[in-house]
Amino acid sequence: MILLESKIISDFIATFSDSEVLMNFHGEVNEQRIGSILGEVEQKLEATEEDFKKQRKVYNILVEGLQNLYHHTDAMADGNDVESKTATFVLGRKESEYAVLTANYIEVDNIAPLKAKLDKINSLDKDGLRSHYKEVLDNGKYSVHGGGGLGMIDIARKSGNKLEYDFSDVNDYFGLYILKIKV
Repeated sequence: MILLESKIISDFIATFSDSEVLMNFHGEVNEQRIGSILGEVEQKLEATEEDFKKQRKVYNILVEGLQNLYHHTDAMADGNDVESKTATFVLGRKESEYAVLTANYIEVDNIAPLKAKLDKINSLDKDGLRSHYKEVLDNGKYSVHGGGGLGMIDIARKSGNKLEYDFSDVNDYFGLYILKIKV
């Protein structure tokens, strides 16, 4: 398994006490794992004293974030030339604020277009996000994964916050994409 190592990830986790980290997953992302992560997170959210509306908002953002990891993590060969779609997912809660971190490998050629999409999303206010969502939905240009970029727009709309992101070099072919979301 390929390890995603980054000071950003370790610093993010360090901002929470052990009891404030609701989920810390690192491994290969597949449909079965996503289902099990979502089931576990749903139970942990229900155990909090958070109001139901906020629980649903956090859960829906997690669904989008995990689907993005599943569909957009680029497989990278480990030292044994075994390709793996390795990703990291962390959910933390301090008082009533939730923070989500996702991290995955991305081919270098895909970084600039993704950065442009994220910058566009971050430049929009609430009404702009709504309009952009409808525009992307109506343009009929969907990726092979079906979304056409709607997931990131949806995350920004539901969280009500800007998407914090970072790209770091891994090698000549891959970068590490880290996304942080506050809810």
